Amino acid sequence: MEPGRWHGDDYHLEVCVQPRASREGVTGLRGTQLRIALNAPPVEGAANRALIRFLAQELDIAKGRIEIIAGEKSRNKRLCLKKVTKESLQAFFVKWINQ
Repeated sequence: MEPGRWHGDDYHLEVCVQPRASREGVTGLRGTQLRIALNAPPVEGAANRALIRFLAQELDIAKGRIEIIAGEKSRNKRLCLKKVTKESLQAFFVKWINQ
């Protein structure tokens, strides 16, 4: 089960963010949400910026192609990954979820 769905060329990803974690990375699934631990605190958008940086690095896409479309001030967020390839998403899920 993938934590999101395709909308044309874009992928909408559901995440649950854990700020101020000791280590960054995906910690598993929570229902249909991907749980992501981040070092950044949830202050003045720092955790949102860290989330976008983390995903851009892991998916090898530009930060500008990741947009928070819901939950900007919540731990539960919906992201739009613009024009991401199915191959890079599959590699990401294999690396972090199917360990």
